[in-house]
Amino acid sequence: MKNIPFTKSQIQSLTEKYPTPFYVYDKKAIVKNARELYEIFSWVKGFKNYFAVKGLPNPSILELLKNQGHGADCSSLGEMILAEKVGLVGEEIMITSNDTTVAEYEKAAEIGAIINFDDISHIKFYEKNVGKLPELVCFRYNPGPLKGGNAIIGEPKEAKYGLTTDQMFEAYRICKSKGVKRFGMHTMVCSGEMNEDYFVETIDILFSLAGEIYEKEGIIFDFINIGGGIGIPYLPNKPRVNVQYISDKMKKLYQEKLINKGHPEFKIVMELSRYITGPYGYLVTTVLHEKNTYKDYIGVDACMANLMRPALYGAYHHISILGRGNEPVDHKYDITGSLCENNDKFAINRMMPKINIGDILVIHDAGAHGHAMGFQYNAKLRSAEFLLKKDGSFEMIRRAETYDDYFATLNF
Repeated sequence: MKNIPFTKSQIQSLTEKYPTPFYVYDKKAIVKNARELYEIFSWVKGFKNYFAVKGLPNPSILELLKNQGHGADCSSLGEMILAEKVGLVGEEIMITSNDTTVAEYEKAAEIGAIINFDDISHIKFYEKNVGKLPELVCFRYNPGPLKGGNAIIGEPKEAKYGLTTDQMFEAYRICKSKGVKRFGMHTMVCSGEMNEDYFVETIDILFSLAGEIYEKEGIIFDFINIGGGIGIPYLPNKPRVNVQYISDKMKKLYQEKLINKGHPEFKIVMELSRYITGPYGYLVTTVLHEKNTYKDYIGVDACMANLMRPALYGAYHHISILGRGNEPVDHKYDITGSLCENNDKFAINRMMPKINIGDILVIHDAGAHGHAMGFQYNAKLRSAEFLLKKDGSFEMIRRAETYDDYFATLNF
């Protein structure tokens, strides 16, 4: 069983006006989780989480998190504009992109965002196309063979992201010679990782490199960004990642690797999104059909265009029948959408209670990389998003697309 913060009657009332499929986000739980992260890292002066906008690019969510002290980690021009529009300013925004365009660098310079350079060649690219380097620069580190891979991102040495160890030294030397005054360092080598020691090892590698660069090049770091990638327990009855354990180990490495070597105190920042909102988003969908051929299929009104992670990664998302939580789990189904693709499935050979046409299904843990990854194949329309408020009411934070929206950009 997984918790559902709303009842069948609440959803039925909502569907009288707004048909499924749609997303629901639990405001109370998101705020609580966002605050608890800051409590765990309260020993860090100036700790900040830059919420990775790509996970859930909705201004209502960004504003909610901004009010809890979170910034925005952006990967594109559009995401920077979104962060700016909710009132985030200057160094509350960080751009961590790759294959970065001139327009993206120009926007970052205009709003004073922290630029996290993905390649050493981008120094010259920036100078040629934008102008003088900013006062604060950051570089993304790829540890290559020093670090084992993660199932979603893969082996670091095969990843397109970041600078090599030698390039990191050279990049900081170049920037220092050009008058850059403040420096950051970043890495991000995993996604959806559940092993706490994986993060501790990454932090050790990152802090060790920063200590070497400080000793050899005299670079003093304003901040070190340990990235994101903390997973959530998609399977029922699995524990959450123990972030307090990571914080305790980090505190020890902070002292050993840098402070004890004379480096001044520095800020630690992160770029978590899945960990913050992932468990508190739900895709709500209605059963349309039951098909019995070589297997038993349940067809719902959502599809891969609403949530593509199961098709893209083979990812598990728990599915509940709303209002029917305690029935025997004695039927095996593939739960499918209507796309003309055979991988349009939310579950394969999933054991469930008997599902009936008209049942409302809740797909759990869809609060990050869910709606955000939607698309319009087969002329599908993006669904609405709702915020479940403390009083049990629903606030629409994105309306569903219409066919007028779909055709609006066409010369037709």
